[in-house]
Amino acid sequence: MNGIGQTLKEAREKKGLTLDDLQQTTKIQKRYLIAIEAENFDALPGDFYVRAFIQQYAKVVDLDGDELLAQLEEKTGIKTEAPVAREATTRTEAVRLEQAEKNDFLGKLMNYLPTIIIVIVVVAILGTIYVVAWGNHSKNSESQSSSSQTVSVSSDVKKKKSSASSASTSSAKKTANSKSSAKKKSAVSTKQTIENVSAEGSRFVYDVKNAADKNKLELSVSGSAAWSAVSSNGSQVWQGTLNDGGSHTVELPQGTTTITISLGNSNSTSLKLNGKKFDYKKENDTLTVRTITLNLK
Repeated sequence: MNGIGQTLKEAREKKGLTLDDLQQTTKIQKRYLIAIEAENFDALPGDFYVRAFIQQYAKVVDLDGDELLAQLEEKTGIKTEAPVAREATTRTEAVRLEQAEKNDFLGKLMNYLPTIIIVIVVVAILGTIYVVAWGNHSKNSESQSSSSQTVSVSSDVKKKKSSASSASTSSAKKTANSKSSAKKKSAVSTKQTIENVSAEGSRFVYDVKNAADKNKLELSVSGSAAWSAVSSNGSQVWQGTLNDGGSHTVELPQGTTTITISLGNSNSTSLKLNGKKFDYKKENDTLTVRTITLNLK
């Protein structure tokens, strides 16, 4: 009979999940997931975390957590708890872990605070010097320009009138061309298409043709809560958990060429790109966790 770790690993691989996918969904550090699969329970912080992490792991891969905990107690002597009590404690401890990570981050930030303050002061001084120098340069340029205009005003009156007329005509043409270009871009954006180009495990890649200059991604959730994260050109711009009936719109920065979407509960999540529904589930409607990459053309 397979051990607890091997049973969990086989269930994960059967669902097409990587350890990174599982880490995003459960918020359990990858090194602890590896230790659980290797049944190296001594690497975990304590018996409570062994029970809680196995329960969370089992839930994601659709296994009976209570049965695995019973095997754990029989094999190692680690006592299990009543399911209701364990679930409540797990949630409380998860909140404590998240708060501890935030406090650790703030502690590190405070260590660098003196350096940050010094950098800000130096930048402020350099900025002030630049503004003063630029102001003096502008005044000198205006003075020279004024003197030159005073000397040549009488001889250049006709030339200026002609130049002004030409500039007005040119401006009108540019305005008309700009409006025409805007209409063409609007027409192109209505022809946006999304095509799947690859699918590997829980990872999918799509080409988006005729994407807008500045794109909007709308996430909406129905049925149960779902965690999601959105990145632009490799940098995360938003992540969070939406409750049943919730929605959120992410405005991607101008110049975005690649959008990466990580979904923790794709069965309850719907997507729209620039107001148009993106039916990503047709590639594989059985997956819960998936990573989607959109290449904007």
